[in-house]
Amino acid sequence: MPKVTVSVPVYNVEKYLKKCTDSILSQTEGDIELLLVDDGSTDSSGALCDRIAGTDPRVRVIHQENRGLGGARNTGMENARGEWIIFPDSDDWLEPETIERALKTAESAGADMSLFAFRSVDEGGRTISEHFESLPEGEPLDPRERRDLLLIAPNAWSKLYRTDLFRRTGVRYPPRVWYEDIRTTSKLLPWCGRVAYTGYIGYNYLQRQGSIMNNMALERNREIIEAFDDILGWYMEQGLFEEYRQELEYLTLFHLYLTATVRVARADPRHPLLGEFADSVKKRFPDYRRNPYLARLSRPRRLALRLTEHRLYGLLNLAFKLKG
Repeated sequence: MPKVTVSVPVYNVEKYLKKCTDSILSQTEGDIELLLVDDGSTDSSGALCDRIAGTDPRVRVIHQENRGLGGARNTGMENARGEWIIFPDSDDWLEPETIERALKTAESAGADMSLFAFRSVDEGGRTISEHFESLPEGEPLDPRERRDLLLIAPNAWSKLYRTDLFRRTGVRYPPRVWYEDIRTTSKLLPWCGRVAYTGYIGYNYLQRQGSIMNNMALERNREIIEAFDDILGWYMEQGLFEEYRQELEYLTLFHLYLTATVRVARADPRHPLLGEFADSVKKRFPDYRRNPYLARLSRPRRLALRLTEHRLYGLLNLAFKLKG
């Protein structure tokens, strides 16, 4: 059996898929399988998957009806043969040592989840930004003691997971929704015996037109409210809400109030969703200003929060236009 399953959800990415799979098959850690989940592609992506499988015995392909990104990840997890699993997106690519480094970090720390740094890139491969966590490298971190682990970047693709973590917890990615990453990562973390981190930039995240990050179908941003209904409800059901209250409060503030507001305000500073975000956060956490994690906000985000609190969405929009 392979050590690591690399599960890639594939949907209409014929332009990008080969670069992604080449970066996986050339990893310095060779004990892998590449599982391509063709999620009902309507272009030639499915046929390309089959051609790639014909070039390397480590590649398997599953063709299925469209279930969305979360559903495709679940299929990969359920069919994984590896002890570990990683979920790169099909338009992104890995650095050559990513899996080897993440695996060594996980095994040396006895971790169930291994995190690594990443960069965002544009269509020309130019770096837009780099993301590092404020965590000690290589140390075994207990999520019940380091509850701030809940505040890491929630992306599914910047982590290596012990496959059994999904199977023993029953946590799955919700299908056909936005914000499926944060719904899932936030539920996995409390059940990790240990988490480990390496500052190696192992992942290249492509910001392209048409991706969820850039998609301005504004009404779908309402799903961030539903996502936090799901997350907070789950923590209450598990009896973990009070233990992680401060972290959940900050997570809600950062993603639902601040980030979602900026995203929508940049497109339409009069959109009714902006008021819904504010009301939703204040209803759940009326005393959020006392949260100790607010000190983590950068100066631009502190300004954005002040403008958001005063519902000065036009100024918020202007501030980001001037910044750009």
